[in-house]
Amino acid sequence: MKNDDSTAKMRLDKWLWAARFYKTRSIAKQAIDGGKVHVNGSRVKPGREPRLGDEIKLRQGWDEKTVIIRALSDVRRTATEAQQLYEETPESIRLREEDAAQRKVLRGSTPVPEKRPDKKQRRDLEKLRQQNLAE
Repeated sequence: MKNDDSTAKMRLDKWLWAARFYKTRSIAKQAIDGGKVHVNGSRVKPGREPRLGDEIKLRQGWDEKTVIIRALSDVRRTATEAQQLYEETPESIRLREEDAAQRKVLRGSTPVPEKRPDKKQRRDLEKLRQQNLAE
C-alpha cells in the first residue's frame, strides 16, 4: 500500500479495481465512463489520480456507496486488505441498509405468476403494450 500522496501516480480505475469495488479494471473503466462514479461531487475520467481524502460516490448494482480514500494501492490483494484502502461514510451505510430493507419488503409483495403466458396471452400483452405506447 502506498500512503505517500506526493509520489503516488495511479489511475482511478486501477484504484477501484484494487479496492475490490469492481472485478476487472475494464468494468471499473466502464462504470466511470458511464457516470456511475463521482469524485468530490463531479464526474471524472478513468485516468484521474485518486488522492487521500477524496470522497467517491459509486453505484454497484442497486446500491450507491459513498467512500473516503484512506490509502492508495495499485495491487489487488485480499478483501480485508482492500477494505483498509477506504472508509464508507455512516450516512452511506444507513441509506444502503434502508434501501435493502425496502427491497426485501417489496420482494415478498410482488405477485408471481403460476406459469409463463402462452402464445395467445403474449400476443394480447403485446397488443396492450402497443396501445399504451400509442396513447
